[in-house]
Amino acid sequence: MFHGLSAFPITPADERGRVDTDALSALVQRLERGGVDSVGLLGSTGTYAYLSRAERRRAVEAAVRCLEGRTPIIVGVGGLRTDETQDFARDAEAAGANGVLLAPVSYTPLTNDEVFQHFVAVAEATHLPVCIYNNPSTTHFTFSPDLLERMASISNVVAVKNPAPAPSEVASEISLLRSKLPSDFAIGYSGDWNSPAALLAGADAWYSVVGGLLPEPTLKLTRAAQARDEAEVARINGRFGPLWDLFKELSSLRVMYAAANARRVSLALLGEARERGARQLLLSGLRFARGGFRRGGRRNARQHEADHNSSHRAAPFSV
Repeated sequence: MFHGLSAFPITPADERGRVDTDALSALVQRLERGGVDSVGLLGSTGTYAYLSRAERRRAVEAAVRCLEGRTPIIVGVGGLRTDETQDFARDAEAAGANGVLLAPVSYTPLTNDEVFQHFVAVAEATHLPVCIYNNPSTTHFTFSPDLLERMASISNVVAVKNPAPAPSEVASEISLLRSKLPSDFAIGYSGDWNSPAALLAGADAWYSVVGGLLPEPTLKLTRAAQARDEAEVARINGRFGPLWDLFKELSSLRVMYAAANARRVSLALLGEARERGARQLLLSGLRFARGGFRRGGRRNARQHEADHNSSHRAAPFSV
């Protein structure tokens, strides 16, 4: 499950933080059709931190109903308190998730021992496999290789989602981690612009933001990297270049919600992304409400899917 392309969709919601399950279902169905290896629900791109316990559960239940076990679902369960995080993990399991993704969310900076005990408590609350979410840009905590080695002693902690380093550094990082972690411990990366290089270097998984809206070309890039086809990776990755530039400038989270709000989510947009007009289209689609990102209502959610299908037929992105 923690291998290959794990695609992380946005979580459409209204101004009050109520998840639009119809829109979410449409996104999840597209990921299944695109052939992704797993769906990463309620990740950072899914704005899990802004959703109540009830809305998180509604989102998981909707995704499980859509996929009916055909594609594994990994659910983000991070929370400020250990007891509420245990509840999130239990809810994900009860709703039918296949695994959980856990970040050490905290207001006060945490020590290594505090993070370890937090993971022990949450792992004991569920039978699901746990993936460590190493995301220092949001949690302000970094898992060292030595701490990851210690975390792997927890029986159902079986994977890590790391921020991808520069391509020149990733092979040595993976080699170091392989020397410390069990042979079946899955090492995956996020940070879309560097993750293909991580796969080329032998990583097990790409936890992808862009894959959550554009699964087909992202999967082609993943498969090329898994096959160690450097020329094909360079060719496809070059097509993504304008989008990576926008991710770096504006953040991948903002760009994905803007693309969804603009109802322009086929990769035909990438061919235009070097033009100021396309960039302004993305910016004009961006909405931010206190409590999280949102999309504009049920009609827009349905129209979003219709516009995607129409745009994709009219101007497919060939890789």
